[in-house]
Amino acid sequence: MPDEMDLAELGDTPPPLSDSAAPRSARDLEAVYDIPVTVSAVLGKSTMQVSQLLKLGRGAVVELDRKLGEAIDIYVNNRLVARGEVVMVDDNRLGVTMTEIVKTDRML
Repeated sequence: MPDEMDLAELGDTPPPLSDSAAPRSARDLEAVYDIPVTVSAVLGKSTMQVSQLLKLGRGAVVELDRKLGEAIDIYVNNRLVARGEVVMVDDNRLGVTMTEIVKTDRML
């Protein structure tokens, strides 16, 4: 088994982390806490022609592309961030509980 080497012996040691690359604490993020964002829960989507849309009246049913019990999409500022389920908040209000965070390649 070869002897252990320290990183300096390897020659290609990475540079030390700068202050900007250091992990951020919650206190560092306080500046963004008051920025408003739009959260949307999309139950499903449907495509139709304008003529069909104009024929819709009170009580019309628009069929969506989701099945009953299927997860709904949760968007923040029009960006898909999670999936979830519809829940009852009280007798006459609905809410959404997140069941899955959607990972993306794009880092903020």
